[in-house]
Amino acid sequence: MNETKLHELVGKAVAEWSIAESAPLIYIGDRLGLYRAMAGAGPLTSQALADRTGTRERYVREWLGNQAAGGIVEYHPVDGTYELIDEAAELWAREDSPFFFAGAWELIASLWADADRVADAFRSGEGIGWGEHDDRLYGGCQRIYSPLYRGSLVREWIPALDGVEEKLRRGARVADVGCGYGISTTLLAEAYPNSTFVGYDAHPGSIEAAQKAAAEAGVADRVSFEVADASAFGGRGFDLVCFFDSLHDMGDPVGALVHARATLAEDGTVMVVEPAAGNSLEDNLNPVSRIYYAGSTFLCTPSSLAQPGALGLGAQAGPRRLGQVLAEAGFSQHREAVASPFNIVLEARR
Repeated sequence: MNETKLHELVGKAVAEWSIAESAPLIYIGDRLGLYRAMAGAGPLTSQALADRTGTRERYVREWLGNQAAGGIVEYHPVDGTYELIDEAAELWAREDSPFFFAGAWELIASLWADADRVADAFRSGEGIGWGEHDDRLYGGCQRIYSPLYRGSLVREWIPALDGVEEKLRRGARVADVGCGYGISTTLLAEAYPNSTFVGYDAHPGSIEAAQKAAAEAGVADRVSFEVADASAFGGRGFDLVCFFDSLHDMGDPVGALVHARATLAEDGTVMVVEPAAGNSLEDNLNPVSRIYYAGSTFLCTPSSLAQPGALGLGAQAGPRRLGQVLAEAGFSQHREAVASPFNIVLEARR
């Protein structure tokens, strides 16, 4: 027995315990608006925060102790106040910030709610359809992806594609396959008012939410949404077909890409956005990939296994495997256009 290694692992286990047991308190802080009430308010007592949020001071005081111990809020012992500094507010309070993270804990709550069912799937090997999860999954995904897409989609990803931005500015036809709540579709419509967009998703609840979001954003005149399978959606002559963090969820990603290729205009482009990953497990032994492997175990792989094809590509397939999928679908030209800490963007042409 290596005592040094043992104690090192005990320390890691305590850290995991600390993080895991604090996760529901982050969820509660987000749900009750505690972070939002602290943003920009400067130092507050526990009573002041309770008064601002209509909560009870004794609960708020314990919550603040946890948040201070975790370094999310700062504690000022001289006057017994707590502060969510501006930099921290970007992560925990400001939903329009590209650094916003608090929405992730809504998704985490859904994972715990589904844990027993996923454990059963481990034994049976059966899939779990995307629409069969705890309802907090869908809103949680929207809140995770929205800041990321808002910060990267129009500023970085679209300009990295060959000639695509110019087409969008002039006026192009775009399909967003596996659009979910339509975050990406709506952001593109806001940025490129001369273009028209169709979002497709097999989950009716997501399509309903996407339609509502587009109307609220004032882009419903150039955006539509349809419930459709990725391998059978309608429309032809698309200048751009997008898969935003959706291809790996599909039972038959090759079939989906074959269909996308058939719907392209002659000089059209397919854009595949996937979670950042290397080409082997040893390339992925890092905190970001750990998050993605967890999501893939709970959500992405079960979703794929529940569909015809059941390829189970997974959220950490990596650029080499994704390139193979594109080649199998008939795309002779494909490249990695963007690599970031959270995503890779692949561009493919006929």
